[in-house]
Amino acid sequence: MAIVPFPGAADDGKLGDMSEQSISIPETMRAISQDVLGGPEVLHEVERPVPQPGPSEILVRVRATALNPTDWGHRSRTGLFLPEPPFVLGWDVSGEVVAIGVGVTLFEPGDEVFGMLPYPHGHGAAAEYVTGPARAFARKPAGLSHIQAAAIPLAALTAWQVLVDTADLQAGQRVLIHAAAGGVGHFAVQIAKARGAYVIGTASSANHDFLRSLGADEVIDYRTTDVAEAVRNVDVILDPIDADHAIESLKSLSPNGILVSIRAREAEVLIAAARERGVRAAVLLVEADHAGMTALADLAASGALRPTIAGVFPLADAAKAHALGETGRTAGKLVLTVD
Repeated sequence: MAIVPFPGAADDGKLGDMSEQSISIPETMRAISQDVLGGPEVLHEVERPVPQPGPSEILVRVRATALNPTDWGHRSRTGLFLPEPPFVLGWDVSGEVVAIGVGVTLFEPGDEVFGMLPYPHGHGAAAEYVTGPARAFARKPAGLSHIQAAAIPLAALTAWQVLVDTADLQAGQRVLIHAAAGGVGHFAVQIAKARGAYVIGTASSANHDFLRSLGADEVIDYRTTDVAEAVRNVDVILDPIDADHAIESLKSLSPNGILVSIRAREAEVLIAAARERGVRAAVLLVEADHAGMTALADLAASGALRPTIAGVFPLADAAKAHALGETGRTAGKLVLTVD
C-alpha cells in the first residue's frame, strides 16, 4: 500500500506534501480492458498500476461508472476516435477524491465528486481509480447515490450542451427530442422543461408514460407516425440518430430554428442539407465541462433532474452490461458499481 498525502505543493508537480492526514492507496487496481475489437466477450478484468494525478488533476476512487453507446461503439469497431486496443473504456465517474495534483484548488481528498473524463481521449473510468482534470468534475449532490450520480455526466452534459450552450433554448420555445427515452433524451426532456420549454418527445408507445412522468408535453410513436410530417415549426431539435434521420427532421424546424445532431462523423452532409433548406444545423461532440457539471448538479439537487437507471452491474460483469446496452431496449442508463 502506498501512503498518499493530502494536498500541498510538491517538487515533482504531482502529489502534495505530507500533511496531518494521509490516505492509503494500493499500488495496483482492477480495470476492465480489451486486447482486440469485438463483442462484449472481448472485455476482461486486468490489474494495472494506480495512476498518479498530474498538474491540475485529481485522483478519484471510482464508486460507479455508467455506460453509453459510445462504449460499445469503441469496443467493437475501429475508425471512431480511439486507436487500436488495448484500452480501458468509460467516461462517466462518481467517487471520492483521494489525491490532488499541483494547482488544484476546487477539491480536497475526501470530497465526493462526479464528472465526465475528457471525451474522447480521456477514457478509463471502468476501473477502481482514475485521474482526470479537476475541472471535469463537480461536487456530487448529497442526495444522490454514486449509482445515480454516475448515470448523469456524459449523457446529461450532451443534452445540456445541445439545448443550452448551442441552441440557447428559452422559456416558451418548442423543442423536439428524438429518442427521448434514451440516455441523452431522458435528460434532455428534463433540462428543457426546467428551462420552461414545450417538449415533444419521440419514443415507442411503451415509453410514453415514462416520458410524461419526466414532463414531456407531447409524445409521438415514431413507429406509427411520420414525425417530420406531423411536427412543424419547432425552435430546437435534438437528433441523436443519424444523418439521414436528421436531414428528414429538418422539415420540422421553424425558419429561425436549429437542429443539433450528436453524430459528429456525419457533420458535413447534415450541415450542407440544412444550408440548402435555408435552416440551421450543428453537430456537437460533448466536452468535459465544470460549469455544465455544476449546473447539472444544481438541477439534480433541486429535484429537477433525475437519472433513470435501467440496470446495475458489478464491474466484473461489464460484458453483460454491454450486451444489454447493445440491444437498444433499455430506458435510461446502465451503471457499473466498483467496490
